[in-house]
Amino acid sequence: MQVRERLFIDGEWVAPSGTDTFELVSPSTEEVVGRTPAGTPADVERAVAAARAAFDTGPWPRMSPVERAEVLSRAADLMEARSEELAALVTNEVGSPITFSRLVQIGSPIRNLRYYAELAAEFPFEETRTAGTASSLIVRVPVGVVAAIPPWNMPVSLSISKLAPAFVAGCTAVLKPPAETALDALALADIFEEAGLPAGVLNVVPGLADVGEALVSHPGVDRVAFTGSTAVGRRVAALAAERLTRVSLELGGKAAAILLDDVVLEEALPRLLNVAFVNSGQACMAQTRVLVPRSRGDEITEAIVDGVGKLTVGDPLDASNAIGPMVSARHRERVEGYIALGQEEGAKVAVGGGRPAGLDRGWYVEPTVFVGVDNRMRIAREEIFGPVVSVIAYDDVDDAVAIANDSEYGLGGSVWTAEAARGLAIAHAVHTGMYSVNGAPQAAGTPFGGVKQSGIGREMGPEGLRLYVEDRSIAVLA
Repeated sequence: MQVRERLFIDGEWVAPSGTDTFELVSPSTEEVVGRTPAGTPADVERAVAAARAAFDTGPWPRMSPVERAEVLSRAADLMEARSEELAALVTNEVGSPITFSRLVQIGSPIRNLRYYAELAAEFPFEETRTAGTASSLIVRVPVGVVAAIPPWNMPVSLSISKLAPAFVAGCTAVLKPPAETALDALALADIFEEAGLPAGVLNVVPGLADVGEALVSHPGVDRVAFTGSTAVGRRVAALAAERLTRVSLELGGKAAAILLDDVVLEEALPRLLNVAFVNSGQACMAQTRVLVPRSRGDEITEAIVDGVGKLTVGDPLDASNAIGPMVSARHRERVEGYIALGQEEGAKVAVGGGRPAGLDRGWYVEPTVFVGVDNRMRIAREEIFGPVVSVIAYDDVDDAVAIANDSEYGLGGSVWTAEAARGLAIAHAVHTGMYSVNGAPQAAGTPFGGVKQSGIGREMGPEGLRLYVEDRSIAVLA
C-alpha cells in the first residue's frame, strides 16, 4: 500500500487545495494498493504559475543543452536503479504483464532519457544561412511551458516521451497523469528532484477531466502534448485552438497485420501474437486486424486460433503469463460489450470470448479471435483496446492494402512475408505513420505518431525534440 499525500509544485511537496483522493485498485486482485491526492483546477493555477516563472526567470532555459542533458542522464541512472520497483508499480496500477513492464513501461523511458541526453550535443539549436551578401542566424529556442498529458496504459513511457525532449529544449512542464497512474507520476517527480532538476521545471498534478481542461485552456501554457483516445484528442484540440496553443496529439489506432501468401507461419506466428496482444491488447499499436489470404485462409486462421488458445492468462506479476487483466471493471465491461457486439454483427468467436476459468478475482478477459469478420463491422473499425483480434480474409494484395487503408485510423501496421521486398512495397502503400516488415522493431530515434484520426505530430527522435522549439531568424550584417 503506497500513500502519497502531496503534489509536486515548484520544487516542493505541497498540500493539494482540495480534499479528494484517488484510490488505486489493483486490476489483478481488486484490492486498494495506493492512494494519492486528486488535483483541482486551483492546483493547476499554482503549477502553471510555477512553470511559467521557472521558464521566464529561472535558470533552466538559460543553461546549455548539454548541461540540461546531464540532469536527464542522472534521471536515467536513478530510474534504472529503481527499475524493478517501478515495473512492479506500473503492473499493480494497470495490470501490464511484468515482462512488458520491465522491457517497455520502464526500459523504454530509460532508453529515451539517454537518447535525448545524447541528442542534446548534436541537435542544431543554431545554424547560419547565407544568400549572396545576406546572412541569417537560425536559433531554435524553447517553446515555453508544456502541458504533458499521458494515458494510463503506458504512463511512464509516454510521460518521458514528452518530458525528455521538452527538458532538453529548455521548456518547463506541468504533468497531468490520469487517476489510475498517479503513483508512478509522483515517483517520476522524486527521480527528477533527486537528479537536480531546478524548482518549477516539473510540476505534477494528477486529476480528472476538469483538471485536464483547466490545464489545456490555461493562457500560461505554450504547448500541449497529449496521448489518449481520439474523442478526447478532439476536445483537447478544440480547447487549444481557442488560444492558438500549439498541440501534438497521439491518438487511437486500429492497425492491420497483412499476412501474405508466402508467409512462413512457424517464424511469423510468435511475433505476430506478440504485437497483436501487446500489453493485453491495451495499446494503440496493437495489430488487432489480421488480414489473411483466402488461398491459405483455413491454414493460417487455424494456426492463429491454436496459438491464441495457448496464451497464458493470469497474475501479471508472474512472468510466465502473457495476458494480464484489463485496467478496471468498467473497461472490462467495455471490451466484453464489443465481444457481444461482434457476435451480433455476425462474426464468430473462434477462441476465447469469455472470462478465464479459475480467475474469480481480477478484471480478466480471455484472449479472443473473431473469424468471418467483414471490415465494415464495428469490431473491425473501432478501437476495442483489449485482447480481441479480428481475422479478415482478402483476395489479392491490392485487396489487402485497400482493407488496411479502409480505416479512420493510421497509426501503425505490419506485413508478414518470406520476401522482404514484397513487404517493403506494401509498407509504402499503407497509409500509416509507422510500419513494420515481419515484426521488425523500430530503431531508436524513430518518430512515433500517426495520420488521419490517429493524431498530429511525432514523438521520439529529432522530430520529437522539434515539437518543443520555435525557429527564430536573426538577420546579421557582415
